[in-house]
Amino acid sequence: MKYVDHGVQGGVWSGQLGAKTAPARICAVLRGQVVAQGDLTPEGKGQWRVQIQLPAALISDGVHSLALIADDGAAGDPPSPAAMHLARLSLIAGSPLADDLQAEIATLRDELELLKREFRHFAATV
Repeated sequence: MKYVDHGVQGGVWSGQLGAKTAPARICAVLRGQVVAQGDLTPEGKGQWRVQIQLPAALISDGVHSLALIADDGAAGDPPSPAAMHLARLSLIAGSPLADDLQAEIATLRDELELLKREFRHFAATV
């Protein structure tokens, strides 16, 4: 199976799935729990459009990482141990995170400046 992620638009996570046969179920999983079922629409031989309506309850302060899986489970079943991982989606929300991200970017900038300085020093001595 090959999955091409098209991202999230209007609360719908979508993509294109290429496989010989369609899986019995496509779903989004958060912390081991199925939080949304996906719809598969045929789009030619071995191609399906995947759409998952993300529940509004998922959008809350913090970082949440969803996994898109394909398995042969039924609606309401927990994810199968043999489920195939197709994609990952990170949702980040809330004002406390803005400060964390700005601090992380500042740290990355400092590290980049250090690497540039060391590279220039190395290049000058060679």
